[in-house]
Amino acid sequence: MKSLFHLAIHVTDLDETRRFYGDVLGCEEGRSTDTWVDFDFFGHQLSLHLGTPFPTSRTGKVGDHMVMMPHMGAVLRLDDWKVLAERLQAKGVGFDIPPVVRFEGEPGEQRTMFFFDPSGNPIEIKGFADYEGLFAK
Repeated sequence: MKSLFHLAIHVTDLDETRRFYGDVLGCEEGRSTDTWVDFDFFGHQLSLHLGTPFPTSRTGKVGDHMVMMPHMGAVLRLDDWKVLAERLQAKGVGFDIPPVVRFEGEPGEQRTMFFFDPSGNPIEIKGFADYEGLFAK
């Protein structure tokens, strides 16, 4: 069964959030109130509510990197990932882990990049040439 994913997290400022998710990431805005806003986050529903974001720490060891936990993200086809990486660079987004190849030549080879939204929520975007590699062993 394939389904869509819904995630609701806290942000500190809805205007900054709209600029980042809409203008920088290119996500389409959905419904909203004065305390939350929904976005189509690469085909999934992301609800961003005013509040205190989750505390995060660099505790996730993946390959050669210690990544922020918890984090959210999306998996894109490689061509779309490359377009987004160029868009983020052009918009001046600071990367926690800049666009890089991970697990090169191994099962699950992927591109990845980590950055933060304006509220400090860590985001990882992965790119795969073939989605079959997502769950490769």
